[in-house]
Amino acid sequence: MKAVIQRVTHSSVTINNKIVAEISSGLLVLLGIEEADNQEDIDWLTSKIVNLRIFGDENQVMNLSLKDIDGEMIIVSQFTLHALTKKGNRPSYIKAAKPEIAIPLYEKFIAKMETELGKKVQTGQFGADMKIALLNDGPVTIIIDSKNKE
Repeated sequence: MKAVIQRVTHSSVTINNKIVAEISSGLLVLLGIEEADNQEDIDWLTSKIVNLRIFGDENQVMNLSLKDIDGEMIIVSQFTLHALTKKGNRPSYIKAAKPEIAIPLYEKFIAKMETELGKKVQTGQFGADMKIALLNDGPVTIIIDSKNKE
């Protein structure tokens, strides 16, 4: 699993001109799922994300996690995070999981994240044409790959 985590002061997801998710201070998580992903990837990645200390404390030092600030979250599935661009100019998405594998893992990831946070998270819609708006705070953008835990 690959995740692009963006600290935001505002983010929303729009589908067919209708806002389906909207948050203020928190995280926008773009999630890419590959065929080899499993529950171990979900458990590791959700724990890592909710405990990332990327929010400012009283001294404006990045010392607080999303849990610490009781922040909000939007999770959006994004298969293009697994794009292979080594050959040619058209990305290959061969490593991205097919929907029959990705959808259950995406749903498990959301459920585990809600358990980790102790509250509901908002989401996009798997496979939909989504318009994502965000105001990146910092900017702080972190990329995490569960297959590269260094």
